[in-house]
Amino acid sequence: MTNPFSMPEVLQLGNYIYAWVNGNLGIAMLNSFIVCSVSLILSLTIGSMAAFAIARMKWKLSEWTLSYFLFGMMIPVHCVLIPLFVQFSKLGLTDSLIGLIIPYTVFALPMVIFLMTGFFKSLQNEIFEAACIDGCSIYSCFFKIAAPLTKTGFSVAGMMIFVSSWNELLMALVFISDVNKKTLPVTLTYFVGPYAVNYVQMFAAIIIALAPTIIVYLIFSNQIVEGLTTGAVKG
Repeated sequence: MTNPFSMPEVLQLGNYIYAWVNGNLGIAMLNSFIVCSVSLILSLTIGSMAAFAIARMKWKLSEWTLSYFLFGMMIPVHCVLIPLFVQFSKLGLTDSLIGLIIPYTVFALPMVIFLMTGFFKSLQNEIFEAACIDGCSIYSCFFKIAAPLTKTGFSVAGMMIFVSSWNELLMALVFISDVNKKTLPVTLTYFVGPYAVNYVQMFAAIIIALAPTIIVYLIFSNQIVEGLTTGAVKG
């Protein structure tokens, strides 16, 4: 009798092929990649510029503005899901990837602003004072000085946004009904039937879905550890 806890004697890839072909994982992975990439770029760009304005530009309502954005981190998605669906239906944004990119970007902004504000505040004032004396505009200070010096913060924020967007299920399940526009987490639910669960192919599909996030983490692991340490010490 074969030991059920023993390692397999022969490597079997049939379940991965079955999950990829019958589960339509190729299109789903492409949709997830498009949504995650666009929302990542938008949230990092908008959020970092807002964080720079809050951290380095002295104005009366800077701290209140930061608190206003941080309040968004306490709002659960479930509270705004139905109003968002109603508004997106009126605007014709359901069943489109844009209908996912917009909420993914908006919900990621508070976290980006929170993280990047700490990184921008850790920079020395003398750097920006010298740049202003040399004639640098506020945009040059951001793109040529602040952004390169906080690459670690961008890596940490980008990784967190990518993972949260890649694994998001609820909004993708509600807003998208077209099979060809489904994202990867929604496609994984197809392996669960009303009376049975295809565990073998489902676990193979889960491994395929986890591969991109693992690869991204392995590439940026050093920057993530360094960024978390810097944020804990100087944030």
